Amino acid sequence: MKNTFKLALRGLMRNRRRSLMTLLAIAFGFAAIALFAGYTHNIYDGMARGAIHSEMLGHLTLNKRGMRNEGKLNPEHYLLTANEVDTITRLLKDEPYVVMVAPRLALSGLVSNGRASTIFIAEGIEPVAMERLQKDVLTEREKKSGLYENMKKQLDPAHPEVVELSAGLVEMLHLKVGGQAAVLVNTLTGQANAQDITVGHTFNTGNAGSNDKFAFVSLALARSLLDTEGRADRLTILLDDANQTDPMRERLLKKLYSAGFDVEIQTWEELSDFYNQVHGMFDMIFGFIFSIVLTVVVMSVANSMGMTVVERTREIGTLRAIGLKRSGVVRLFTTESMLLTLIGCIVGLLITLGVRWGINVANISYTPPNYASPVPLLVDMDAGRVAFTFVLMGVVGTMAAYLPARRAARKDIIDALGHV
Repeated sequence: MKNTFKLALRGLMRNRRRSLMTLLAIAFGFAAIALFAGYTHNIYDGMARGAIHSEMLGHLTLNKRGMRNEGKLNPEHYLLTANEVDTITRLLKDEPYVVMVAPRLALSGLVSNGRASTIFIAEGIEPVAMERLQKDVLTEREKKSGLYENMKKQLDPAHPEVVELSAGLVEMLHLKVGGQAAVLVNTLTGQANAQDITVGHTFNTGNAGSNDKFAFVSLALARSLLDTEGRADRLTILLDDANQTDPMRERLLKKLYSAGFDVEIQTWEELSDFYNQVHGMFDMIFGFIFSIVLTVVVMSVANSMGMTVVERTREIGTLRAIGLKRSGVVRLFTTESMLLTLIGCIVGLLITLGVRWGINVANISYTPPNYASPVPLLVDMDAGRVAFTFVLMGVVGTMAAYLPARRAARKDIIDALGHV
């Protein structure tokens, strides 16, 4: 085996130019896959944190069975009562990993500046719960970029009439921070209910489709507008470990069923359609890029090894003549291919680390489709995909030399020695 590696290294060094070109094709292909994998990993991580914290979905959402469908037409029959909210909250807070249970209440209606009106969609939530949900949502790199500062929401627990309006909605109605407006909604019984509000801090939803109609109000104001005391349409559950999301859902469902509550619990991933759609799209793009690069690597290695076999036919005949078996010839050329592929992947990994560092320190930002504000361009290190790519390219690159090596090994010794 030791002699095989020595001979393989000598074979690679014999035609340095061809080996170098093949190595660079492997290296740049590996780097392209690793960098795109790191970029998508950063996108997935950012969207996950955005859904859980910025969109304030939490890790789990609990509601009465049927609330998501029938409850839209007949909400009062599917709201959690004040007693149910208190009892379920008490049961959930006894569980490990649960750090917060927040009642929520959705509402919609019209908001007016006194001259013009437009629709709004609002979420009622306790100010303390809003603050806790948004805690530590940004990484250190994102904080330094300063691009997310206008996305944070904040309610004043001492002044429930102060609401958070999205930036587009404030701009549309020509409102100012601290200015007055009025909202009109229907109560659960269908009666019109109006109330004056004060515009608090504005925020950017990060989505162009909702930035001109979204609002956050205190839970007390939402209950007052809907004329419902102590009720909620769902409970948002925040965990201290995102990896426990699925196990905790099963655990909580069993506990609540045994306590007599007919409820549903969805994870943030099930509720975030945008995350699932983008995740599926990037997975498809990654698979497409991966297949193209893998094809280029296979063709490059196969072509390089095929030409090497032709040029070294007399050498193969000599090795066979001094006792090297056919399996030894195959082993020699596949070892050359393996070394070439592995060295190319290592060089590609070094290129990846260098390019990744350059991108992350360059402070580059861009505005994705349907986003209302720019986001930083950052690349993570997706260790799982990088390791998978390294192993697969090593195996495929090695196998690409098998057919040329097998063809060379089957030549008669006399024919090989007489090859010109």
